[in-house]
Amino acid sequence: MTTFLLIPGAGGEPWFWHRVEAELTARGHRPVTVDLPGDDESLGWADYVALAVKALGAATEPVVVAQSMGAYTGALVAAEIPVRHLVLVNPMIPAPGETAGEWWEAVGQEEARREAGLEGFDMARDFLHDIPEYLHAELMAGGRPQSDKSFADPYPLRAWPAVPTTVLAAREDRLFPLALQRRVARGRLGLPVVELPGGHLNALSYPAELVDALVAVG
Repeated sequence: MTTFLLIPGAGGEPWFWHRVEAELTARGHRPVTVDLPGDDESLGWADYVALAVKALGAATEPVVVAQSMGAYTGALVAAEIPVRHLVLVNPMIPAPGETAGEWWEAVGQEEARREAGLEGFDMARDFLHDIPEYLHAELMAGGRPQSDKSFADPYPLRAWPAVPTTVLAAREDRLFPLALQRRVARGRLGLPVVELPGGHLNALSYPAELVDALVAVG
């Protein structure tokens, strides 16, 4: 049995992982979801790490799985405690000293979306396009804003943690197009991406395929 520490992206809601949790449990593994109160302006990166480690409890050497903006916290957790593997799902891969607010322009996210024929942001087109319809209402009813502080605080690590790392990228991600994910993963980590079906929230749309990839590295 492997423990998978599941770190959500902006907003920090553990509900994001509920289909992945069920899939991991059915396969005999232990999922641990992290609740990061993204709307709390008093919390910084060290607080996020402390919350993640606390959620882990007595489990040792987990596989840390971090989605989107959760990559910031995931890498910091991997630098703080022994982990078996770090898996980034459609991630914002930070550079040393870079803020999450600076990341978008630094990696050319808007340009990449334009090149993919995407202008502006539309929830239905960009987030809901591949998610089962029965989840739409619950997804839209939830959600909390991500704090200004978390976008303004520089990423504190000077180097990527020395742990095995895998980048999983969704082929139909309309927030971070696949070409962008390939370029950033190669440029910042020297890694290829492992392609998966679905969009930016593919933990909700393709949980079995995502768990296949997690179990393969775990």
